[in-house]
Amino acid sequence: MKTADPAIRPVHTKPKLIPSYLGASLRGNRPLQVGILILTILIFVAVFAPILATHSPYVLSNQLVAPPSGEHFLGTDGLGRDVYSMILYGARTSLMIGVIAALISGIIGTLIGGIAGYYGGNVDRSLTEVNNIFLMMPTFFLILMIVAFFGSSLTNVMIIIGLTTWAGNARLMRAQAMSLRERTFVRSAVAMGESRMSVMFRHIIPNGIFPIIANTTMNISAAILTESGLSFLGLGDPNVVSWGQIVFDGRSYLTSGWWISTFSGLMIVITVLAFYLIGDGLNKILSPKLRNS
Repeated sequence: MKTADPAIRPVHTKPKLIPSYLGASLRGNRPLQVGILILTILIFVAVFAPILATHSPYVLSNQLVAPPSGEHFLGTDGLGRDVYSMILYGARTSLMIGVIAALISGIIGTLIGGIAGYYGGNVDRSLTEVNNIFLMMPTFFLILMIVAFFGSSLTNVMIIIGLTTWAGNARLMRAQAMSLRERTFVRSAVAMGESRMSVMFRHIIPNGIFPIIANTTMNISAAILTESGLSFLGLGDPNVVSWGQIVFDGRSYLTSGWWISTFSGLMIVITVLAFYLIGDGLNKILSPKLRNS
C-alpha cells in the first residue's frame, strides 16, 4: 500500500472575491481610476457640506453680488447668499437626483427588457413597440410638459426623469436576454421544472445585468444634466439648492457677477465627466470584447 509523500501537502486557498482579470483591469484603467477619485471627492463634499460650508446657503446678506474674497470664497449671488456654501449643498441635491433617477430608469429598463427578450413572441413585439416610442420621443420636451402639469418638486423631477429614460436600458437587457435564453444552463433550468419567471430573475437578469450597470452609471450624468436644464429654464424646485438653480439665478448677473454661474456650471461639468469616465471604465471591464482588446 502506497503512502502519501509527507512533503506533498494539499494547498488550501481562499476563493477570490474579485477575479484576477478584474483586478488587472482596475489597475490598468486610468479613466476609471480618475472617475472614482473625482466621485469620492464629490461624495465627501456632499456628506460633510455642513462642516465645510462657511455660511448657510439660505441666509441673505447685504453683500449683493460681492466678488470672491476671504469672507466669501466664491463670492455672493444677487440675494447675498454665499456661492461657495450653495455649491457644497448643491452637490447633495445633484447627486441624489442623478442616482435615484438612474436607479429608477435601470430597474424599469431591466424588467421590461428582460421580459421582452426572454418571453419573446407577442410580448416581445408589444414591449418593443413601446420601447421604440420612448426612443423616438423627444424626452426632454416630454419632461418639460410633465413637470409643467404635475409641478417641479424634487421628488417629481427624480421620478419623471427615471420614468422617461429607461428605453436604452430596456434595449440592452432585451439583447442580453435573447442571447442568454439559448444558453445550456438556462435550458437545463427550464427542463428541471423552474418557472419562466424564476428563470428570468435567477439566471437571465443576474447574468445580463453588467451592461446595464455601465449604462446606468452614464445615465446618472444625463439625469444631472436634465435637472440642471430644468432649473436653468426655471422649472426646478425653488425650495432646494442645486447647481442648475445657481446657474439660473446667476444668468442675470453674467456681466457683473460672472462667478455665480461659472463655478456651479464647472461643478456640473466635472460631475458629468466623472460619471462618464466611470461608466466607460466599467463598460471596458464588464464587456468581454472590450476587455480582451
